[in-house]
Amino acid sequence: MIPTIESKRLKLVPPCLDCFDVYKRFYTDSEASRMYGGPISEEQVWARLKADLGSWYLLGFGVWAIQLKSTNSFIGTCGFWQGRYWPTELTWWVAPDNRGKGIATEASKAVLLHAYNEFKWDKVETYMNDENIAARSLVKKLGGIKTRRTKFNDGLSRDIYKLPKPV
Repeated sequence: MIPTIESKRLKLVPPCLDCFDVYKRFYTDSEASRMYGGPISEEQVWARLKADLGSWYLLGFGVWAIQLKSTNSFIGTCGFWQGRYWPTELTWWVAPDNRGKGIATEASKAVLLHAYNEFKWDKVETYMNDENIAARSLVKKLGGIKTRRTKFNDGLSRDIYKLPKPV
């Protein structure tokens, strides 16, 4: 069973069919999704949603859909992702109309607490493409410390950050 996490303004719930619209808005928007392999077709969006849910069953972890408590609307995802032969990473995305409101920070802190307290992980890492300034800024807000630079099997090198347990 996939757990639900709550924070002050958010519910983090398993991805579901009701999330498709926000996935579609995000992944078909070329500016919003450019750091996440987008834009992609609607069929690829459908596959991404299914993969996000399937990760829980294959790996025992995955991303949660971010839901605003005030409206019950889905606005993004936050959780853990792992490509084949890639390190596990904390990842997130928020639909453009909800950016700049501290959503990614709040969701990331809740997910980090869950990883350390419930999954009993001894470390949580994240990484991003060098040009993803917004992600790098959030990692610094979360207290991330660069531990190494690694070349990935897509040919790109990325800085890897260890994220501390939030206080």
